[in-house]
Amino acid sequence: MKTVLSGIQPSGKLTLGNYIGAIKNFVKLQHDYQCHFMVVDLHAVTVAQEPAALREQSEAVAALFLAAGIDPSKSNVFLQSHVPQHAELGWLMTTLTSMGELERMTQFKDKSSGKDSVGAGLFVYPSLMAADILLYNADLVPVGEDQKQHLELTRDLAGRFNHRYGEYFTIPDPYIPQVGARVMSLDDASSKMSKSNPNAGSYIALLDPPDVIRKKISRATTDSGREVVYDPANKPEVSNLMSIYAECAGITLNEVAERYEGKMYGPFKKELAEVVVSVIEPLQERYREIRESGELAEILDNSARRAETVAAKTLHDVKDRMGFVPRRTV
Repeated sequence: MKTVLSGIQPSGKLTLGNYIGAIKNFVKLQHDYQCHFMVVDLHAVTVAQEPAALREQSEAVAALFLAAGIDPSKSNVFLQSHVPQHAELGWLMTTLTSMGELERMTQFKDKSSGKDSVGAGLFVYPSLMAADILLYNADLVPVGEDQKQHLELTRDLAGRFNHRYGEYFTIPDPYIPQVGARVMSLDDASSKMSKSNPNAGSYIALLDPPDVIRKKISRATTDSGREVVYDPANKPEVSNLMSIYAECAGITLNEVAERYEGKMYGPFKKELAEVVVSVIEPLQERYREIRESGELAEILDNSARRAETVAAKTLHDVKDRMGFVPRRTV
């Protein structure tokens, strides 16, 4: 069985975009692959985090993974910081990475643009991401378009290590689903729906109350004209809403268009809101059950133990090949 690894940062509220573009696919993948799904809290601290918020969001993201249908008996769901080998292999991967490679990362350029001071962690975190993947010799990594460059660096570092120290790491491939990979902002369909957007009306958070979801969708930007037609080039705003409808209702874009042929935006947006709520309400109910039951801590602990068994062996092998003196054990 091939191995899949992916993670989401606990640096903000998970959105409908995270669900459609990532978590929904995680649930499907667990039936055919050995999966490791992480809350990447070490990545989150590349920018300043308020400690209480980081703790709460880390647990919230893990609970949402489970509420969405990830089965901890089939997949590992754990916090990155609970497996210390991530940080140590991250350093070793950093030593194999050149400044030029890191300087070319478009995400670093975007996030550092216009800032007087940028943390070193933001600069080197692609090396830690490479370590995350290589610790488990992942075959497939679900990534969005904005992370493909980082995966290419991971592939380069795996090949570099293999060339210097002998064949060891699997060269991972991207897993990019044909649908649902990119949900755009409700107020600007030229940008991705993002939990870091300062305008809360631009995204639907998975824990937004139903009435808030209805209000956000009713206020979502639409294109000129009145027809519900899928045309990303000329009608990007309504096309984005149609994509959300199709993903949440489990129907095709053509079926959405047929359903609303001759109808205007008002009825479409009203019914879209109900379709979204019908998906999110059960997820929220399960989320509350998980948080209130206290089962989350045990699930995270068990998953971290299983993950660490794999990670410890990988780190041991890597250090041995690189020439580190092993620690004597009694």
